[in-house]
Amino acid sequence: MKTLKFITAGNVDDGKSTLIGRLLYDSNSIHTDQLGILQKQTKASQNGEIDLSLITDGLRAEREQGITIDVAYKYFSTAHRKFIIADAPGHEQYTRNMITGASNADLIILLIDARKGVTEQTKRHASIGSLIGIKKAVVAINKMDLVSYSEAVYETIKAGFEEKRKELNYDEVVYIPVSALTGDNIVQKSENITWYKGNALLPYLETVEIPTAVTQQSRFQVQWVIRPKDEQYHDYRGYAGLVLSGTYSVGDKVKILPAGFETEIVKIERHQNSVAKGQAGENIVIHLKDNIDISRGDSILKINELPQENNQLKTWLCWFDNTPLNLSKTYLLQHRFKTVRVKIQAIEQKWNINEWKFSTTDEIKLNDIAQVSIKTNQNLFFDAFGEIPQNGSAILIDETSFNTVGACMLL
Repeated sequence: MKTLKFITAGNVDDGKSTLIGRLLYDSNSIHTDQLGILQKQTKASQNGEIDLSLITDGLRAEREQGITIDVAYKYFSTAHRKFIIADAPGHEQYTRNMITGASNADLIILLIDARKGVTEQTKRHASIGSLIGIKKAVVAINKMDLVSYSEAVYETIKAGFEEKRKELNYDEVVYIPVSALTGDNIVQKSENITWYKGNALLPYLETVEIPTAVTQQSRFQVQWVIRPKDEQYHDYRGYAGLVLSGTYSVGDKVKILPAGFETEIVKIERHQNSVAKGQAGENIVIHLKDNIDISRGDSILKINELPQENNQLKTWLCWFDNTPLNLSKTYLLQHRFKTVRVKIQAIEQKWNINEWKFSTTDEIKLNDIAQVSIKTNQNLFFDAFGEIPQNGSAILIDETSFNTVGACMLL
């Protein structure tokens, strides 16, 4: 079964790190030596139990403040599936970190404190997950032990989220009442929540189906041109990179962009061995029939599977920088290994996350998400993020400081 990549998100102190710690601890996914370290470093509770949140709060600054700052990744497996977990920060000021963690997730767990219900950060994280293209969500209503495992509280929160769900793009939303601290409904069904008839969290994660992407058009951008120029490999010329989507096979007729030359693939190498084809997710070296001037950032594409080509773009822009967007400034747009200079021509609309609606604005500040129009100084070859996200995403860079100031999801 496909490895499940999921992200946890919620308010500060809603229990995200504890939830992940409980998942790992109760599924016996923590090594003995790691347990020993945790026992020494734990913030000992009155009953002497391990502070499970420390399993993911790995940075010193995080432990000092008692919050998650960066995205912490954990890997574990059960008899049924392998998992990659991203624990996202809850603070609004770290929303950009949450966006980074969510960019490759198949599923999002939205943690809600049963005492507080749906909050602005719940809406923010739900919106970001939906915008990035995550299709499955788990609303984990946590700290049920602090509300006497009340079914009424659970139903009220569920109804509150359902009101907003129609504005999001999730295909499936599952609600699970849990207590990460006590382990209720995390790995096994809780004896304290007998009114809940669904699965506990881990059994659900082990069995949830993540649709395999529909066969996509083939995309390959050159990361490195390999020319050894020594006696053994005097005539060697290969183009190394990651197959972003689709497949490439020996004999494929391809077009090189932006040059526009057409040629044929005569050889493909993977791990220094010749193979018949390369597929999405594999790093390969492509050899072409003709000697063409190809540089880093150029695209090798099947003749009948060409992407969009334009220097006028519309994109969702998530702003990462403390300095607001400057419409009079030139930025660098890095589309994988291709870098072009760009101007933001207009802010079309901003997503008002707290009210879940669009608004007009002339300013984009830290953590804002907006739809903007961009003009590049040369044509870009891209796909819509919703169709081929690997070829539909880019980052915006300040050309003076070289700070990454924004993430783009092309439309």
